[in-house]
Amino acid sequence: MLIKGLLASGCCLAALVAMPGVAMAQASAAPDTQIGDPVASAKLAADVATDKNADKPVANEVIVTGTRITRPNNRSAAPITTTTSAEIAAQGATTIEEVLNRLPQVQANAEQNYGDTDTGKQRIKLRSLGFERTLTLVDGLRLGIQNGMDVSLIPNELVERIDVLSGGASSVYGSDAVAGVVNFVLKKNFDGITLSGNYSFYNHHNDPNAVTAAADRAFFPSARGWANDGGRANVTLSAGKTFLDGALSISGYANYRHSDQVSLGDRSLSACEVSQTLATGALNCTRSTYTQVGTIIPGGIGRGRTLVNNPDGSGTFLPWNSGRGTATNPFDELAFQREFNRINTGAFVNARLSDQIELYSTAMFYRDRSVNTVPNRVFSYSAYGSDPYQVNCDNPFLSASQRTTLCGSATAGLVPLELRYRFDGAPLVKTGFENRGARVAGGLRGRVLDDAWSYDIAGVYSLTRFKRTYPAQPAFDRVNRSLNVVNVNGKPTCASVVSGVDRACVPFNAFLPYNNDRALNDYLFTSVDGSENSSGQMWQALAVLNGDLGKYGLTSPLAEQGVAVAIASEFRTELFKSGADKQFRETNGGSDQRFTQNVLESNIEVQVPLIENKPYTDQLQVNAGYRVSKYNRLNGTFDTWKVEGVWGPIADIGFRASFNKAQRAPTVIEADQASSIYYTRSGPNDPCASTPDPNSSDPNVRLAPKATLEQCRRTGLPDNLYGSATLNCLDNSCTVRNGGFNLRPETAYTKTFGVIFRPRVLKGLTASVDRFIINLNDSIDFFQVADFLNNCLTTGLQYYCRGVVRTPGTGRLDSAATGNPTSGWYARGTTNTYKSQAHGWDFQAQYTLGLGAVGTLDTSFNGSLTTRVGSQGSPDATARNCVGYYGGGCGESMPRWAHGLRATWTTLDKTSNVSVNWRHTSAMTIGYNAPADTGIPRNAQEVRSFYTGVPAYDYIDLSTSFDVAKRFTLRLAVNNLFDRDPPLLPDSRSTLGLLRSNTLFRYDLLGRQIVVGATARF
Repeated sequence: MLIKGLLASGCCLAALVAMPGVAMAQASAAPDTQIGDPVASAKLAADVATDKNADKPVANEVIVTGTRITRPNNRSAAPITTTTSAEIAAQGATTIEEVLNRLPQVQANAEQNYGDTDTGKQRIKLRSLGFERTLTLVDGLRLGIQNGMDVSLIPNELVERIDVLSGGASSVYGSDAVAGVVNFVLKKNFDGITLSGNYSFYNHHNDPNAVTAAADRAFFPSARGWANDGGRANVTLSAGKTFLDGALSISGYANYRHSDQVSLGDRSLSACEVSQTLATGALNCTRSTYTQVGTIIPGGIGRGRTLVNNPDGSGTFLPWNSGRGTATNPFDELAFQREFNRINTGAFVNARLSDQIELYSTAMFYRDRSVNTVPNRVFSYSAYGSDPYQVNCDNPFLSASQRTTLCGSATAGLVPLELRYRFDGAPLVKTGFENRGARVAGGLRGRVLDDAWSYDIAGVYSLTRFKRTYPAQPAFDRVNRSLNVVNVNGKPTCASVVSGVDRACVPFNAFLPYNNDRALNDYLFTSVDGSENSSGQMWQALAVLNGDLGKYGLTSPLAEQGVAVAIASEFRTELFKSGADKQFRETNGGSDQRFTQNVLESNIEVQVPLIENKPYTDQLQVNAGYRVSKYNRLNGTFDTWKVEGVWGPIADIGFRASFNKAQRAPTVIEADQASSIYYTRSGPNDPCASTPDPNSSDPNVRLAPKATLEQCRRTGLPDNLYGSATLNCLDNSCTVRNGGFNLRPETAYTKTFGVIFRPRVLKGLTASVDRFIINLNDSIDFFQVADFLNNCLTTGLQYYCRGVVRTPGTGRLDSAATGNPTSGWYARGTTNTYKSQAHGWDFQAQYTLGLGAVGTLDTSFNGSLTTRVGSQGSPDATARNCVGYYGGGCGESMPRWAHGLRATWTTLDKTSNVSVNWRHTSAMTIGYNAPADTGIPRNAQEVRSFYTGVPAYDYIDLSTSFDVAKRFTLRLAVNNLFDRDPPLLPDSRSTLGLLRSNTLFRYDLLGRQIVVGATARF
């Protein structure tokens, strides 16, 4: 009756939560009952068997990923890939992000480190389907607000294992579990004190290459020879104690992490950002007009030649980019590895009130501070407006030659100029990032009714706060005052000092190369340019009731176990806020925002063993699940479901299959973006209008429209208005309607089916092969004006042309940006698009071989063959398959094949081990060279004859650990043993939209990494 009431009303559970996937299994259960996947379970069992310091399992807590049914011998119908604590320790990783990046199922990312990223948060992207479609859990509960929580909240040393479940799981966990689920299972049973730490650094040889050759041609410096840099430290202190004969357990931890910066200029492959000339393949460095010698444009931008001070200090001007020192590398000081400092703390409490009742609580907190660096520069006056800087012609810093160039024959008065100056002798300018967060979970679980039923009731609160602090910037007025310099008793002095307007003014000799006057720099730069912030909060309330109906006789006559059921109801509320301080608003404008969303859900799972332990069938079982969800920002309800089966004809082989309808509702931010309507004048001018010829003084001389007549017809323009001057928008900026789309949830039909091998003739081997098929419909995406306009002009499909709404009669696109105009605008905002897909095969194996007195050899394999990754933009568009391609409409995509193979030898007494890991990634090709049948957009002018792809890559990692004393373990590791450089991808950022470092995230970016670690137990 209780569950019927919960399902009927749902509203009663706003203050209740439970632990999904936490089983009340017996401590003596076999190892493979603790994960659900046979290969993953064998892997975990092997690690526990070979580690004498491994934590003993908690009797009342067995966490199974992918189901809330809690029985001793769960078998997963979907493949689960597990990374164990032993693997994490062998890698010597500083952040959990590094561990996940090695999994072939994950599209690698490095937001925590890389300087081009904004927030520095760590997020996970499975199957190249986006962060927002991967659900992240901690011990089976949501980490926090979707796409906003930072997984670096979780210290590596506290992770027992990481389970990655392929395919949809919305019927179990709710929205967002479309690409899959990543579940972090934590260690919470400390007894004693443990101090553990790692220190790592990169030992890399910068070899000459095509980038250094391009840098030489541009007269840019490039790193050569050996580099030992990028130090990273990770120290964790954990302590715990059990009381009352194990009835009460209290433990806690404190973790500190630090990383040193490595700049792009510290690696030869990123000595400069390179692009290639398609005809010859020659590489060219991106060059900047912000030079260390000082860039001058007499008269201002567009009015004179771009000149620089002669680097030899002779007081003459040279053309920009005409020789050594006359141009600059704009990105050499950007972070390749970001500097950060992070503190994590937390505590766990478990109290067994009786044999049937247990209280539990988990609390985790973190603070992370990092910076992005850019060179110290005086900005162009265009950064402030249209008024040029001015310099006085009797400035004592000007040579006769420079004065003539700037002032002509004038010897006094002010003349306009453009000035760009880079101060390499001054400290780098730093944008600061701070991420803070907390996650608190707690509740009550136990058994009732003669142990036929178990319950979990608990609550989760998560909070993340982000603050971006902008650095000091040069003030326009101060730059101008510092350029107006007069001679006072032979001493150059600001005119504003003489007049008393600004007694603090410091003269700026902008006509001297390599000026690094620190006093001048301090004067020019004002206080910080403000800060902006955001916060996300999630409250989750969940109640789960598990029942073993076999105790009431509901059991198949051919099975030993009865029917099991799990019934749950959940309430979740989400809040996202963004704001800024007064200084930021004065400089950048904008307004604070606040978005909320409430979710009410109920679900049921059923597990039915049909046949067990019979001569003709070892196991036959079917599972099913159903969930109904109600979002206050969406109309009506939506449902998800699953149907699964597991069949083992004999103990040596098993088959499994799962069919899911998974859905992702809009995030709280997406929902607001779609529903809130406002208008701006920010769109491009009408491509069907004629425009004045800028090279003619006659206003009647006009240029033809950018679009053809046929293309303009597709936008709904009558033929008689084609090329009309009346179509031009005011100031060439048309009206844009932002938002106004009625979002509906994404729907993914995901299928997995596979086979499991446990041959008795080869004891110790467990292997599986699984096919996954994820077809996502109505995917939610953000469409820019250009997405609607360009595709409408090209295809004429209503799917795109709905975003170009002309005013009837006039055909104009510039309605007043007030009120609620029904026409005369471009559309922009978050909307449902058409389809996305991810298909492939996963291969896993675990083999444990006893070597007698020599010890044991454990081998684990994880490989993924991706057969389809891509999208279909509209019903009439060609479906795109980006597997094995990057850039050119595919972004980073996924390689066709990737795997990790690790072999670990452990001594018989378990005091020492040596582990070798082989990582492989198959070759990839640039998207511009993809054949037509892939559906990847192809332009004959962009086809590459040089740098057409990336070869297959192999990395070898080596690690060892050994007990120096009974309570002290020393670890050594070398990742990327042979110091292999990442692949060179010209145009990686400017054209391909990837990394500014001329490469991809998937590869080891900084070279060989050496790790030293130790653990002491007290």
